[in-house]
Amino acid sequence: MKIASYNVNGIRAAINKGFIDWLKATNPDVICLQEIKAMKEQLDLKLFEDAGYNYHYWFSAQKKGYSGVAILSKTEPNHIEFGTGIESMDFEGRNIRADFDGVSVMSMYLPSGTNDARLAHKFEYMDLIHDYLNNLRSKIPNLVVCGDYNICHEAIDIHNPKMKGVSGFLPEEREWLGHFIDSGFTDSFRYLHPERQEFSWWSYRANSRANNKGWRLDYAMVTEPLKENIKRSVILTEAVHSDHCPILLELDI
Repeated sequence: MKIASYNVNGIRAAINKGFIDWLKATNPDVICLQEIKAMKEQLDLKLFEDAGYNYHYWFSAQKKGYSGVAILSKTEPNHIEFGTGIESMDFEGRNIRADFDGVSVMSMYLPSGTNDARLAHKFEYMDLIHDYLNNLRSKIPNLVVCGDYNICHEAIDIHNPKMKGVSGFLPEEREWLGHFIDSGFTDSFRYLHPERQEFSWWSYRANSRANNKGWRLDYAMVTEPLKENIKRSVILTEAVHSDHCPILLELDI
């Protein structure tokens, strides 16, 4: 099973930059999208269907042009879960899950902490989603949680480890992500590539991408029962439809 995850920073803008051709060429079985910044009715859904994704599910934020997640699939899931049932998380459209035979896949978009209010919201979300996923794993042990976590875990995951006072690399955020992993999740990329430094997001400022001054914010986390099923986990840095690039996970199911 080939699972991609991509923070597209606006699906309509990404389409204008060649996203559909990239999707056809990459050909994942399932793709998780974050920050779609669109309502379903604002999209030409035939574009996705013509690319082979007849099953597409959209969970937008209540605020137009903001946040939102989606899952596109070549095969019909057994069940789709829109959101988590937790209002403080769901009104911004941050979680959607597709259940298949043998594995469930979640697209998750964790908030950024751009100011004090948003940082407080981010920490609240982090606590709530960890509890939610711990409970979910008791019912669905084979779970993949893909998406933009908006946190660099270790020094190797950021171009400048001295940036300790910036949200995304705060000690408290990194500690939370460490606890998240220790609670029964595996960072699939780091599991296969313990010493490889690659990034999945670059600021639009200061020519950051050309200079590879990036952050690894996007993860394909798998629960413990799936750890031995990880076949491949890569960061597709050549895709340039967003300030993020996609990640790709292959599982033997």
